Amino acid sequence: MARYAEAVCKLCRREGQKLFLKGERCYGEKCGVVKKAYAPGQHGKGRKKNSEYGLQLRAKQSTRRFYGILENQFRKYYELAEKKKGKSGEILLALIESRFDNIIYRLGFASSRTQARQMVLHGHFFINNSKVNIPSCLLKPSDIVSLSEKSKSNSNIKDIISSNESRPVPRWLEVDRERLEGKMLAIPEREDIDFEVEETLIVELYSK
Repeated sequence: MARYAEAVCKLCRREGQKLFLKGERCYGEKCGVVKKAYAPGQHGKGRKKNSEYGLQLRAKQSTRRFYGILENQFRKYYELAEKKKGKSGEILLALIESRFDNIIYRLGFASSRTQARQMVLHGHFFINNSKVNIPSCLLKPSDIVSLSEKSKSNSNIKDIISSNESRPVPRWLEVDRERLEGKMLAIPEREDIDFEVEETLIVELYSK
């Protein structure tokens, strides 16, 4: 599986906002955006005037990086969203939010989407009592996510889940921390998505 392997803090600095790619580190003073509030590179501190295309590109790149999705897969989500009835940008975000790895993160079972992706790949989670190790799997309302019995006794996983208990769970999900399982209640709506992005810019970019 292809993945980004460079320093992820540079991605946040390039987009000028926290993408929460390193879990707890992103909430403290060690966060790259806090320490260096400018883009990486020799000319990072210089003033840059974004063109219309530049604004569209940044909207797409920041969203793609926020969710940890590579370009080809992101475009496929857009093409799928475009075929559905409704606003393509909002449908795109709803599709991405419905990814298995994102839901594991949203439920508080992982400290970052990267960590959630790794846990899924290692077979720690089930969907409707069936083991699934595909992070990009799209869930639908009524689907139940659960931690495998073997993983429930893993001290590292228990520590991860315990450290994320205070993180709020979105209203379109339901979590049972005693049974270590969660349920997708509904398709997320635009107001449920806490990432600051103008999805219309992404639609404009791909519509060219």
